[in-house]
Formats: sequence, structure tokens, C-alpha cells
Amino acid sequence: MAAEPGAWRLLSTSFFWLCCLLLLGRPAPGVAAARSGSPPQSSGSNIRTFTPFYFLVEPVDTLSVRGSSVILNCSAYSEPSPKIEWKKDGTLLNLVSDDRRQLLADGSLFISSVVHSKHNKPDEGYYQCVATVESLGTIVSRTAKLTVAGLPRFASQPEPSSVYVGNSAVLNCEVNADLVPFMRWEQNKQPLLLDDRVIKLPSGMLVISNATEGDGGLYRCMVESGGPPKYSEEAELKVLPDPGATSNLVFLKQPSSLIRVIGQSAVLPCVASGLPTPTIRWMKNEETVDTESSGRLVLLAGGSLEISDVTEDDAGTYFCIADNGNETIEAQAELTVQAQPEFLKQPTNIYAHESMDIVFECEVTGKPTPTVKWVKNGDMVIPSDYFKIVKEHNLQVLGLVKSDEGFYQCIAENDVGNAQAGAQLIILEHAPATTGPLPSAPRDVVASLVSTRFIKLTWRTPASDPHGDNLTYSVFYTKEGIARERVENTSRPGEMQVTIQNLMPATVYIFRVMAQNKHGSGESSAPLRVETQPEVQLPGPAPNIRAYATSPTSITVTWETPLSGNGEIQNYKLYYMEKGTDKEQDVDVSSHSHAINGLKKYTEYSFRVVAYNKHGPGVSTQDVAVRTFSDVPSAAPQNLSLEVRNSKSIVIHWQPPPPAAQNGQITGYKVRYRKASRKSDVTEALVSGTQLSQLIEGLDRGTEYNFRVAALTVNGTGPATDWLSAETFESDLDETRVPEVPSSLHVRPLVTSIVVSWTPPENQNIVVRGYAIGYGIGSPHAQTIKVDYKQRYYTIENLDPSSHYVITLKAFNNVGEGIPLYESAVTRPHTDTSEVDLFVINAPYTPVPDPTPMMPPVGVQASILSHDTIRITWADNSLPKHQKITDSRYYTVRWKTNIPANTKYKNANATTLSYLVTGLKPNTLYEFSVMVTKGRRSSTWSMTAHGTTFELVPTSPPKDVTVVSKEGKPRTIIVNWQPPSEANGKITGYIIYYSTDVNAEIHDWVIEPVVGNRLTHQIQELTLDTPYYFKIQARNSKGMGPMSEAVQFRTPKASGSAGKGSRLPDLGSDYKPPMSGSNSPHGSPTSPLDSNMLLVIIVSVGVITIVVVVIIAVFCTRRTTSHQKKKRAACKSVNGSHKYKGNSKDVKPPDLWIHHERLELKPIDKSPDPNPIMTDTPIPRNSQDITPVDNSMDSNIHQRRNSYRGHESEDSMSTLAGRRGMRPKMMMPFDSQPPQQSVRNTPSTDTMPASSSQTCCTDHQDPEGATSSSYLASSQEEDSGQSLPTAHVRPSHPLKSFAVPAIPPPGPPTYDSALPSTPLLSQQALNHHIHAVKTASIGTLGRSRPPMPVVVPSAPEVQETTRMLEDSESSYEPDELTKEMAHLEGLMKDLNAITTA
Repeated sequence: MAAEPGAWRLLSTSFFWLCCLLLLGRPAPGVAAARSGSPPQSSGSNIRTFTPFYFLVEPVDTLSVRGSSVILNCSAYSEPSPKIEWKKDGTLLNLVSDDRRQLLADGSLFISSVVHSKHNKPDEGYYQCVATVESLGTIVSRTAKLTVAGLPRFASQPEPSSVYVGNSAVLNCEVNADLVPFMRWEQNKQPLLLDDRVIKLPSGMLVISNATEGDGGLYRCMVESGGPPKYSEEAELKVLPDPGATSNLVFLKQPSSLIRVIGQSAVLPCVASGLPTPTIRWMKNEETVDTESSGRLVLLAGGSLEISDVTEDDAGTYFCIADNGNETIEAQAELTVQAQPEFLKQPTNIYAHESMDIVFECEVTGKPTPTVKWVKNGDMVIPSDYFKIVKEHNLQVLGLVKSDEGFYQCIAENDVGNAQAGAQLIILEHAPATTGPLPSAPRDVVASLVSTRFIKLTWRTPASDPHGDNLTYSVFYTKEGIARERVENTSRPGEMQVTIQNLMPATVYIFRVMAQNKHGSGESSAPLRVETQPEVQLPGPAPNIRAYATSPTSITVTWETPLSGNGEIQNYKLYYMEKGTDKEQDVDVSSHSHAINGLKKYTEYSFRVVAYNKHGPGVSTQDVAVRTFSDVPSAAPQNLSLEVRNSKSIVIHWQPPPPAAQNGQITGYKVRYRKASRKSDVTEALVSGTQLSQLIEGLDRGTEYNFRVAALTVNGTGPATDWLSAETFESDLDETRVPEVPSSLHVRPLVTSIVVSWTPPENQNIVVRGYAIGYGIGSPHAQTIKVDYKQRYYTIENLDPSSHYVITLKAFNNVGEGIPLYESAVTRPHTDTSEVDLFVINAPYTPVPDPTPMMPPVGVQASILSHDTIRITWADNSLPKHQKITDSRYYTVRWKTNIPANTKYKNANATTLSYLVTGLKPNTLYEFSVMVTKGRRSSTWSMTAHGTTFELVPTSPPKDVTVVSKEGKPRTIIVNWQPPSEANGKITGYIIYYSTDVNAEIHDWVIEPVVGNRLTHQIQELTLDTPYYFKIQARNSKGMGPMSEAVQFRTPKASGSAGKGSRLPDLGSDYKPPMSGSNSPHGSPTSPLDSNMLLVIIVSVGVITIVVVVIIAVFCTRRTTSHQKKKRAACKSVNGSHKYKGNSKDVKPPDLWIHHERLELKPIDKSPDPNPIMTDTPIPRNSQDITPVDNSMDSNIHQRRNSYRGHESEDSMSTLAGRRGMRPKMMMPFDSQPPQQSVRNTPSTDTMPASSSQTCCTDHQDPEGATSSSYLASSQEEDSGQSLPTAHVRPSHPLKSFAVPAIPPPGPPTYDSALPSTPLLSQQALNHHIHAVKTASIGTLGRSRPPMPVVVPSAPEVQETTRMLEDSESSYEPDELTKEMAHLEGLMKDLNAITTA
């Protein structure tokens, strides 16, 4: 028994480890994955893994000669070993029965004897290695080119030549490029040994540098290309002794442009000859090429440059410079570097299930840009509806089927070479379902929306799971008759609708839906057959549209019949437009070609064609652009001016002809000049097209010359400018030192300007290029202005009056500025208009010259040429009628824009009657003026001309783009933005682009057009919890501007509802749930207890606030009531007012306030306030009683107004009844408005303070207007609310504003026809008799004025007002009623007298 516990422990330990091993060996359930190298795991299933299958060696381009043997290497790796085959020019080779070509053991191709002749070239071509593994797939190698060198032919042969000792010599021998490697040189029929001094260039040329006597002899070249060698002719090279004299420097061989591939070597030949012997140096892009420290750059014999292992940085322009001390010559050549295709991203292996969509990614680079094609198992992939090339290089496969398995290769190719990269696709079987119930088929699958290119499907949950909150769905669909099925999954659990996009019109599709739960996929629904809507049968685009110029003013356009005509083509419409404009023109054409005539010369136009059939216009073609032919310029160069440099040279300056008149690329200018005395002897000089000035040298001293310039194109010479004259100096002036001090300086101060005049330095032998004028208050260094050397006076403007200015004048030239001359002046005050001259200190007896001003230019016109160019033209009345300038006058053009307001003028000088102003802003208004100057005389500025530059497309995107969610609508967002900073015209509209994929092609984004005056837009029906990207593009009349940067916005998440049918408010994109323990881990809403508690708190706070407001209102009202009682007592003691009894409830008055408890006559005077306030307080009688009332009302006013607006409940009426002092009356305030001005009486919350008792009873002296009103039966209340009647004021006797009590008549109410009446509301007393109240018009005595309309506000609702008036009791004592009736009768008599007057 003692051993038994030990045995038990051993048994327990063994059982424990056995269980662990069993657990570790059990495969865990996995999830299908589409990542490369990570196969999905599933219990009980054997998942295939990716098989390594690739090329170890691929064939390369090979050069061979006829009769030699060639091996094209190829080797592939796979388990099991692959079968190797070869393709030549795309066709498989049959190597079994081929004697010359055989397959080696490693897969290489061996050609024992290359066959090549002039008419038979069976071996030359493109070879490709094909590797295949059964049941796995096929891959193909890169393509290799086999080139066979042709028969030797000499394009050039050596020629006899001579060379001086120490110089360089070259001997030509050009053969086919393929044969250069097989060529060698012989000297005296012996092989020539090459070294550092004697080299052979890649072209075959022999270069001998630093020649010696031993280099003389007979030279020939020979080619050995498999057959007998072929020799060139012999040529003798003579070596001459050094003659000791100099000879011209010449190039024996200049560099030529080269194209090389990265990694190759490049040789730029350059050999020069001359005496003394030249040295060669190289420059690249204006930098010296260092051949000493660089290991890749070597200077060969004779001066040629060799670059080993070429890189992209080596590309550029190289200059070969030869220098022998006496002269320098140079030549240049361009080196272009190309690169073979390289993969930036290779395709990766993919696992997928049937019906899925996959994308193989492939990103390549190279120079030139490579083209990409795809191969599946060795066969070319032809793009179709299910195999598509997306994003230029990627392969998309839609609706996978089992046969899509295999190897896919991306093959990139350019002019330099090709490369391939591949990946494997494995189609997985769906994993078997785990233990558990699977959902049944979804119910009621219907197509709720069918369009031409999309279908929206909806369905109900399966019967097995009526709630279906955790179910996801897959929609399988295919074209009818096509076995390839595609799948679209729902975006979230519980969603029961899917929109299938990118369908074909008028096509039948089959749909079925499957539900999935955590155990797997359930049953499929019954197939649903749906046909998309047909599109209107319109013609497609016309193919092969071409446009070509036939002359400088005509273009011919041709096209073909559309492939999808959809019926007979009736005609075509050809649209064309000048590039840079937005005015498109069209012409109807019945044939397939048309010639457009009358076009602008050398102008680019765009063309497009639209075909028409019986249904209307079809799809437009793409725009094709073509430029008309060039022609000679149709206008002369502009702004011609002359500058005399010295006694023998003149510089001529000009600007190109206007762009519209250039008619082509300006290739040069022709400058013609002659002496003014000899008009027949004309000299010409040609300058390049980019040069806008020319120095004319070798002229005679003190001689006048005429100059003119004409522009050139490739077509010829355009018109020349008018002759312009200038005279050379008598003697050469000195410019080795600065000018001397000017001989005099005069200043003449005005109010805001100072006229400065001067005379040149006394020493006229020193060049003066101009004068520098400095000025400032107290110091002359604040501002500096430079003027031309011809100028003798200048007006300093924009100065301050009554200010002391110090002025300095210095002459300057190219050496520097001379000695300054100082002067000071005090500007005159504003009131001083005298013209008193000031005299100069250093010339006290010389008054300021006051030359007669010239007449300003007239007829200034601004002609707009483009968005940044305006031509200014003018006339000069001081010139002869033919307007020819024969003197030294010049014109100053100034211009500015008023935006911003402080913009300064810009100036330019011209010597002709026009000037071309460039560099302006688009769509901007400019003002221009011109001034003429001749010697010391100058004119005032001409009248201004205005011109607005043309619009240009916006050059900046809309700014400040923001996206916010609309409150309460989480599926609606609001986009806000600001206009572009550089709109360059009026914005006519915006386009909002939005998408869920920021990398999608722009034509795949959804667009929302917005008119140009809107800066906000709503977008509805977005998907919840989805990131959207927004871009905005502005448009003006010229076209579309750039797009804004993409702005991201995520719509809110869908939250659970608090109750049935309720929706939680939109919390915005930045909402984060509170980090509280009460929240459920799944984002469920707050518990009902928290919601009820929050509601109780809100209601409690509201009730307390209302109670506090009511208490304050009662307190303030009682204070006001007691104050008013005192005032009424004072008024009654003066006027003997009646004492009324009875107590009634105050009710909410209508817009014209009428109180039915006590109706009394109150005098009202003219209020000084233009907007009188209707309140229950007596209106003040003079301006001393009025205090300013702020727009923000105090609590007393608020409470009183709110009490009027309360509901007619018992509580509110009892509260109002307690305010006996607040008796609303119908008061008509008068203002000082002009006649015939309508006055609208509206209730206002701004109240006037009560007047004091001393002034409350003052009579009104000059009333100017009143309102009239009457009461009608309740049946007329509705009409009174719709049409507001107007009471007119007639001139009559002075009366007071009043309100009349309503007396119950014995019968129905009667109305005086002479009185205008206004139906307002009805009132029913306790005895149910109808009260009728007549109102009188109030006029002005002795003042005749037309009727003044008074707009009467509408009354309250009939039922509400009736109820209010029923609660109001009116009781009068007999004596009071008698007095009131007597008073009323008197008023009625006065009223009749008023109306009959």
C-alpha cells in the first residue's frame, strides 16, 4: 500500500500531460482571410497553401552573328519541377523535330548555328520562356530580343589627312551599329594597338591625340562577322612638323546627343585641332565637369568624355569647350537617360471565395513610362465586364468562379525593356457550418427601385429569426445566361436593403439573398428576375474625330459614323471654340467632314461632334485641339524708343506686337536704320525673337539717324514701325567718374506740391544718365525719385501744406551719384492761392522758370486685349495732322486700380501714341491717364480712360470649407464655404463633390450644383456612421477653377431609440459618449430613471421661474398703479373729470387698445418721437417729460406685456383685475410725418415713462392724424382680418383724441354713411344686445392736407375676444350716463360739420 500513492501520482501526471497534448494537437477554428501567406483555418478542412513558382533565370537581349551559336538562358523553380517551353514572337516553338534549336536540361534554349540572310531571318526575333506545372498553372518570363548582325557595309571610310605634331587627328569608319563590336583598325596592314593616346570611339571612329611621327602611315578598318573579313579603303595619315605659326581652332568631331539606359556607359566625343594645341574642358548645366576626382567621369584621348554606369542624375546638356589661348569654341549635346521598368508594388497572393470581387495591385516605374498588360496562366487577359483594368495598372476580377484560379502576371514594358511579376489566386471552399441553427431564406425579396444602371433590393427577415438584429445578408446577382455570379454584402447587421450599382441598361439580372448568423450562411431566397430600364436610344460618340489646319484661317474636321447609332443618323452638329474663351459656336453638317473658315491665325481651337437621330442629340465626342497655321505678323512692334549711348552708338528698345497680331511664334526682329540725310542707304540687323533691344554701333558723331523695327515669323516679315529719329553725341563723354554738381536748382512751393527745376552740370564732358531728387520734412532722405537725363523739372506731389521740406538734387551715371545740391521750401497754407516765386539761394537773381505748359493728350482710349493686357492709345493736338512725332517729346502713361483704395499709380514712358500695359489682374477695373513732356515743358494729366480686364478662370479654390451635421437630422449635413480668394470674375456657380472614397476617380464622386450667390448647401439622405469627403469647385464665365482640398466628415452613429418611432437627436461628428458607468457597453441610451429625473428638474426650474416673474410683475404693477392714481387725481382737479364707479377685469386689448370700463376723452399732443408708442400710460405733453428708453426693456415692462399675452384663465383675469390703474384706451398719437404717409400702429414693447402731474393735462394744439374704428357683428370678424381698411383724415375743426362708450341701442346697429368705419370685433353684453360704437375722424383746423391713410391692425380671434368682453362688466350711474350722452351728441354734431365741410 505504501507504493500505491506514488503510482496514483504517476498516473495522474501522465493523464494531465496526455490531455495537454490532445488540446495542443486539436486544430482551432479560423476565419477566412485574403492576405498573402496567411491561409484561413477551419476545423476539419485541409486548406491549400500558396505554391512557390517563379523564374530563377530569365532570358536577356542577345547580339549574335550569322553562323554562330547562341544560348538563351531560362530556369524556373517549383515543386514539382515545371515543364519549360519557348515562344518566338508569341508562337510556341516545336523543338522536338528541330535540328538547330534544342532545349537544354535546365530549360535554356540552344541555337547551334544562327541563320541570317537578306531575305531569310528565321532566328531573329523576340523569345519568351514558358513554365507550366500541371494542376497548378503557367507563368511566362520577360521577353528577350535576339539580334543578328547584318552583312558588313561601310557608311563612311577613312580619308587621307594630315596632322601637326602634338595635335589630334580623326579617321572615320562607320558601319552598322550591330557590327561595331566586331570592327578593328589596322596600320600599314598590321593590327593597331589601342592605348590611352589612340582610342576607338563607340561609333568606330579612330582618334589619335598628341600625334607623333610614328603615327604616320596607311590606315584601314576591317569587320569580322562570322564570314571572311571585310576591309575598308586605305587612307594615308601624314604627320607634319610644327610650323611655329598659329592656325584657326576647329572641331574635328563635335559631340552629338545620346540616349542611354541606366547602368550603361556613355561617350560624348569631342576632338578639336588648332595651333597652339587646344585643351578641352566640359561643363554640364553651367557647372564644370570634374573628371579628376570622379571615378565615373573620364576624359579620353582627344578630349572625349566617358561616363560609366550612367544614372538619372547624369542627364542634361553637356558643353565641350576648346581653348588654345587665342580663341575659344564650344559645342553642346544632350544626354538622355532612360530606365527599364521596375516594380514599385508587385501583385500579392490572394485567397478568395466564389462570387467575390478581387483586385491584383501592380505599380511600376520607368522612363519612358511603361505600359502594363496582364497574363493569366500564360494567356493574355482581355478586358471585359468581369476583368477590368482599374487605376491604370491594377487588375480587377468581378464575381469569381472556380476557373479563375491560377497564376496572374503583371508585365510592364517600355522602349528600353520589359519585366514581369506574378501572384497566385486560390478559390476556397466555404467552411462547413458550426453546430447550431442556420437562418432560413429571407422573405419577400423585391426590387423596390429599378433604374437604368442600378437596382435597389429590399426584403424581410427570415421566418426562423423574425427580429434579425444580428443577421447579415449577401446579395448574389448575375446577368441572365451568365454563370459568373457576383456578391454584394450589407454594410451592417440588421440592414435589409442593398443598392446594386454599375448595371447595364435593358438587361435582365437574377438576384438571390442569403442570411448569415454566427453559425454560417442559411438558405437562399428564390431567384428574382429583374430587368433594368432601357436608356433612350441616342447615338454614341462619332469615332476617329480628327482636325487639321489647312491654312492660317481654316481647319478641316473629319469623323466617322457612330458605332452605336441606334437608328438612322439624321445629321451632325460640329461645335468649335477658341481656346481660352467660353463662347462655343456650332454648325450643322450632313457629311463626315467640314472645313471651318475665317478663323484667327495661329490660334488653337477645340472641336467636338454630336450625332443626331430621331430621338435627339447623342453622346459628344472628346474635344480635339488644333492650331491654325502661322502667318506673317499683322502689326508692328510696340513702344519703340531710342537711347543715345555715346557719339557712335544708339540703343533701340521695343515690345513685341500685340498677341492677337503676332500670328505665330516670333522668331526674330529686323532692325533697319539710316542717316536722316540719306534716305536710300538702309542698313539691316537681325536679332533673335527673345531679344527686345539692340545696340547699334559704328555710327557717325553728331549725326541724326532714323530707326524702325519689324517682327519676323517663320512665314516672313511683318509691318515695320514708323521711323523714329535720334542724334548721336558730338563727342564721347567721360563715364569714368561721377557727374559734377548741377549748375542750379530752383524750387517753387505750392499748397500740396513743389515744382523743382534745374540746369545740368557745367562740365558737359561727363555722362549724365539721370537725376536723383530727394525730399522730406526736415530731411531730404525720406523719399527719392529718379528721372531721365533729358528732364529739367519735376513736380513733387502729395505733400503736406504749411510744411518745411528739404530737397536735394544729384546727377548720376553708371559710376555713381554726384555731389548733391540742397534747397528748402515751405509749402503754402490751404488759404494761400497766390503765385509768389521763391528764389534759389545759390542763384538769387534767377527766378524760377515758368514754361508754358503743353496741351494734354486727348482721346485716351483703353482697349482690352486679354485678362492681363490693355492697350492705351491717344492723340496729341500739338502734333501736325498726320500725328507724326519728329521731336524729342515723350509720353508718360500712368494707371492704377481703386481696389484697394490706397493703390499707387504705376508709370511708364512711351515715344509713340500708344502703349501696351501688361501684367494686370483679371476682371479688374483700371483707370489710365497720359501726360506729354517736351524738354522743360510738360502737360497736365489727360482725362482718364477706364477699362476692365477680361475674366479668367478662378485660380484658387473656394476657401474655409466646413461640414456640420444638421441638428435633429443625422442623415443631413450642411456644407459651408467662402468664395475663392482669386475668383478672377463673377462666380456663377459651385459644384460640391462628395464621396466615401477619397482616392476615387473624380467622375465617380457625387456632384451637387449650387448657384453662385449661395455659400451653404444641404445634402440629405447620407449613410449613418460613414466618413464622407467633400470638395468644392467654383465656376465663372471662363470655366471651372481648381478644387478645394478634401474635407472629411463622419456622419453620426445610429443610436437606439428611446421609444417607438422616436429618433435621438443628431449629436454631430465630434460627439463622444460620456465615460460613465451607467452607460451600457454597447452604447445603449440612458436609463429611463435618469431621463425622468432630468425632466422633473427642468419642469421644476421652469415653474419656479414663472412664479418669480409673476410676483415681480404684481409688485411692479402696483407701484405703477399708485403712481398713475396720483396723476389722475391731479388731472381731475384741473379739468373736472367725471368720477367713475364700478370695477371690471382688465382684458387683453386689441392692437388699437379700447377699454370698456371707463371711456373718457383725453387730450393728446404731438409726440416728438417719430415712432410713438402705444401703451396704457398717459402720453407726455412736452419734450421735458420724455426720457430715453433703451431697446432692452426692464423687467417691469416685460411683466406687464407678458400679463397681457397670458391665456384667458381665471388666474390671469384675476391678476389683471387687480391692476385698476392700467386702463387701456384707444389712443391715437400724432407725429410730424409728412402728408400722404401711411402710419402703421403696431404694439411695441418700448414704453414711454409716465409724465409728471404738472404737464399731464396740457391741451394738444395741432393734431395731424387719427384713426377711426367701429365694431361689427362677429360674422364680419374674419373679413376684417384679411383686409386692413384705411381711415382717411379730412381737414376739419380741432378736436381731441377720444374713446366713446358703447351704448346698447333698442334695435340692430345703424351706421352713419358719412363716417368711415372699420370692422374690428364684436362684443356681446349680458343682455345679449349688440353694442355698436361709431368713431369720428379727427382733423386739423385751417390746414388743408390730403387724406392720410392709417393702417389698422387686425383684431384678436372672435371667440377669444368675445370671451374676454363677456368677462368685462360695464356699469354706469344715471347721471354719468346722461352727461356722457350729452357729450357724445355734441361731438356728433361737430363730426357732421367736419364731414360736410
